[in-house]
Amino acid sequence: MENEFQRSGIMRVILNGKEREIPDGLTVEGLLGHLDVHPQRIAVEINRVIVKKDRFAELHLRPNDAIEILQFVGGG
Repeated sequence: MENEFQRSGIMRVILNGKEREIPDGLTVEGLLGHLDVHPQRIAVEINRVIVKKDRFAELHLRPNDAIEILQFVGGG
């Protein structure tokens, strides 16, 4: 079944605890754009490792990656 997804240009990842299909070959930056999430005030963790913002454009996601996107909310 995984080969079927690879041929179709789609891969499965775990995003914020839920299985999700995303376009194959995305970087972290590409995923954020795909989800319409602005990179300011967020943190991204892949497979329990925090990704520095300066790596968002170069780090490619892989099938079955566990991705957490955390948004910081200001308040007072």
